[in-house]
Amino acid sequence: MKIGIIETGEVPADLQARHGTYRAMFRRLVGEALPGADTFVHSLLDGSGPPDPQAADGWVITGSAHGVYDPVPWIGPFKDFIRRAGEAGVPQVGICFGHQIMAEAFGGRVVKSEKGWGCGLHSYEVLRPQSWMTPGLSRVRIAAMHQDQVVEVPDAAEVVGGSNFCPFGILAYPRARAMSFQVHPEFETDYASDLIRIRAGTRIPHPVADVGLHSLEHGNDRSAVAQWIGAFLARGGA
Repeated sequence: MKIGIIETGEVPADLQARHGTYRAMFRRLVGEALPGADTFVHSLLDGSGPPDPQAADGWVITGSAHGVYDPVPWIGPFKDFIRRAGEAGVPQVGICFGHQIMAEAFGGRVVKSEKGWGCGLHSYEVLRPQSWMTPGLSRVRIAAMHQDQVVEVPDAAEVVGGSNFCPFGILAYPRARAMSFQVHPEFETDYASDLIRIRAGTRIPHPVADVGLHSLEHGNDRSAVAQWIGAFLARGGA
């Protein structure tokens, strides 16, 4: 199975020596989700534009420091790519920015939330279990790092899970064979902690950062969510 990772952002430069790149994190995630899958990376950061939607058996869209509303040249064409992949029935998985741009591409709306930053371990209740959610869990705890949120859900989407802070945290698009998470299953705990630390007091208020760091001391459900992603892609997004 050939899985394309669409790179839309980069690890902050001062964390790369210790933690590597987003493309490496996503390759590990896909490797855990689908052992034996052939992965490749298509970066939107070099100006080459989106790929052919049918160049892979499935796509995984990474996180980004950009907002979907930013005047970045590749964002408009990338929304079109997401729609064309959906029309072609090629499975797509969106993570954080990928979650947001997928919602916008299918008719939803994303804003910089007045709730502020969500960081650390966030717990989402599973509201509408899906066939690819094996093992079945009623709640998942995954590292988060975002200020933007989906505030209007596309008509074609199902709200699969969320929280009081982020009500539309997991979305599924059955007809488009797509699904997405606001949280970051690719983040290891050490990276999530270091990312909060370098943003504390500048982008993230210290009290919010402190709560986020403390939350990361608890266990998470990364492995289970990786299995969900693998099952979704292996079943062709069904």
